[in-house]
Amino acid sequence: MKREIPLYTLEGVPNAAVTVHPFPTEDGLGLSLLRFLTAECDDVVMIVHGLTTSSDMFIMPEHENLVTWLHGRGFTDVFTLDFRMSNRFPYNLAPHRYSMDDCALYDHPAAVREVRRIAGNGKRLHVICHCLGAMSFVMSVFARQVEVTSVIANSVALTPRIPTWSRIKGTVFPFVLERVMSVPYVSPRWSDDPHLTIGKVLSKAVSLFHRECDVPACHMLSLMWGSGWPALYEHANLAEVTHRRGGDLYGGTSLNYHRHALKMVRAGNTAVRMYPDKPEHAALPMSYLDHAGEVTTPILFVTGTSNRVFTDSNVECIRRLQERVPGNPHELLLLDGYGHQDPFMGARVAKEVFPRFMPFLERLAG
Repeated sequence: MKREIPLYTLEGVPNAAVTVHPFPTEDGLGLSLLRFLTAECDDVVMIVHGLTTSSDMFIMPEHENLVTWLHGRGFTDVFTLDFRMSNRFPYNLAPHRYSMDDCALYDHPAAVREVRRIAGNGKRLHVICHCLGAMSFVMSVFARQVEVTSVIANSVALTPRIPTWSRIKGTVFPFVLERVMSVPYVSPRWSDDPHLTIGKVLSKAVSLFHRECDVPACHMLSLMWGSGWPALYEHANLAEVTHRRGGDLYGGTSLNYHRHALKMVRAGNTAVRMYPDKPEHAALPMSYLDHAGEVTTPILFVTGTSNRVFTDSNVECIRRLQERVPGNPHELLLLDGYGHQDPFMGARVAKEVFPRFMPFLERLAG
């Protein structure tokens, strides 16, 4: 099928100088940053995607995207990070045992150092992050691995809560996929396989249970994440072209990150280390709430009221942080009528969502 919008397009930010900045992690992966610069400024923004997405979710050409919107509000030096969860890299498509601990310890500190090297060490650095990118980045903050000026974290951070059906899927599906079907990853694009494969058969089977739309990638995404018809977003919030190109905007992934999230759910809905005895992770706390009283970075916890992936995780997170550290600098923002993914990928976000970030950003900017 011919694409309506080119894969990995930069057309959504036409008036910026765009540069690519590869960098390594200490555990030997190559990651990258895209810099979108319209003018030098003292308040630099780094944006972090979630699992199976990429920088592309913040530079979509079909609506006013986050990077362009920030440029128009005086934040003229914006970086988007593609870390090990990005569909721009092959790391998700092979069996692995990476966890969010690796992202917190290796990816985010390296990215912050690289942004500061490029933009200048004296700049204020604000981070906007989403999904497991938000969880792992906030983990990095609370593990005292990174220091930034502010964080806006969408959907989930340190207290993941998921629907009951998601918990059942998270327990059963990795075993079925890896051990029974011998498939190393799950992909929303399986319906586009050019010949009959196990993935294509599974995609067709999943579509039998999803009559809410006629986009197979959307059905697979509801299997991969959350519980609902659809699970990731409200259909009404998306431009139809965005809905149709879900197979490009979200990639395939193996399932160890799901295992880590499920372990946290079972640990009293608390971000904990995946492998407590792993010596490489000795610098990380066993529980990422252990040092909550030492964190002074203001965080705006954001969630949609129709979130069917991580439900009210961020509401619970700020409640527990306030309980542990009364008077902390964190805030909560609820987005009525929005789900997990559509706060960044919806057609009207430049009018309905992004302006609600500004009071927080303006207070912390120069």
